[in-house]
Amino acid sequence: MTIEFASKAASYVNEEKLVQLFLEMAKINGPSSKESRVAAYLEQVLPKLGFQLTFDQAHQHFNGEVGNLIAWHPGTDETIPPLFFSTHMDTVLPTENLQPIIKDGIIYSDGTTILGADDRAALAAYVEAMRAIIESDVPHGPIELILTVNEQAGLVGAKYMDYNKIKSKNGYIFDSSGDVGQIIIQGPYSSRIWFTVKGNAAHIALNADAGNNAFIIAAEGLLSMELGEIDRETLANIGIINGGELTSIIPGTVTLGGEVRSFSKEKLDAQLQQMQLAMERAAQKFQGTVEVRIEEKYLGFDIADDANLVKTVMEAANNICVTPYVTKTLGGADTNVLNEHGLTCITLGNGFQNIHSFRENISIENLVNTGRLTAALIEQWYERHKK
Repeated sequence: MTIEFASKAASYVNEEKLVQLFLEMAKINGPSSKESRVAAYLEQVLPKLGFQLTFDQAHQHFNGEVGNLIAWHPGTDETIPPLFFSTHMDTVLPTENLQPIIKDGIIYSDGTTILGADDRAALAAYVEAMRAIIESDVPHGPIELILTVNEQAGLVGAKYMDYNKIKSKNGYIFDSSGDVGQIIIQGPYSSRIWFTVKGNAAHIALNADAGNNAFIIAAEGLLSMELGEIDRETLANIGIINGGELTSIIPGTVTLGGEVRSFSKEKLDAQLQQMQLAMERAAQKFQGTVEVRIEEKYLGFDIADDANLVKTVMEAANNICVTPYVTKTLGGADTNVLNEHGLTCITLGNGFQNIHSFRENISIENLVNTGRLTAALIEQWYERHKK
């Protein structure tokens, strides 16, 4: 039995089929750079829906098992501009021996593994949505799936994507903890900052006078840094500290790693400079040295709230009786990298919770609405572009 929405295709999304498909996909073990089993599964499923598949060689840059998967469906009307849907094939941790539990409409693991809803939920929803599109017999333009690898490690697959293989210019990425209806039109710039602080190593009993504790220098620098929420647009953090040899040795070197995110490139650069100056002054104060390296992670994006992509998702959400809302996030996603490489896309919420932990979960409602909204987007994109 189908549910009637303003979107005919969305009415054909089958809750039972989608839940079972998600559970099947979630159980496929595919942590970052080890996605070959997921890819093999999709090689069996997607051609049955009419997709033509190709892989790039992104994995060769990080010793992975398989590259990004690009799948093309010609649609029923090739005069319509193609639309893509993207997500990642990897999970942050293994899902081997996953035992899913459904309680009060929420899907959990049994607490011994992650669930993998980030982002097998989107992957399953895309497959079920395409099945619904075909079964409903609604006309639609070409659809492209851009399925990346090694996303959880820092959007790595998207960075090494062979963009010459992609035909679409506009699309959506369901990859956020907001309920379905969330539309993220602005994402942050992000850079890592690394410090190698040097003092002088010495034995505490034999030549302590020659020692210069690098930890003390680093601590002084850290206390002088502005960290945490700098303002509503900027966050800064130090998340890695490595150093020391033995408890009897005054440490001569310590390495620190941090990250800054901001909606403003100018604020990002200013914050990185503040952190660098704080550590340089500390090194000078204690007669040490510091080497600083800044590593760009990804660029920000900012899509106008009246853009065609936004209007389409607003209409599609209303067509499945979901309330849409526009927001921004300091979280990163493949959306940042794809926009950086000339594609135009926005992140959409699909409602997973407590990701990257054994408490991860997703409601059946959000899972099914992700499938419905995907189908409604394909249908609405056609309606907005048909001649």
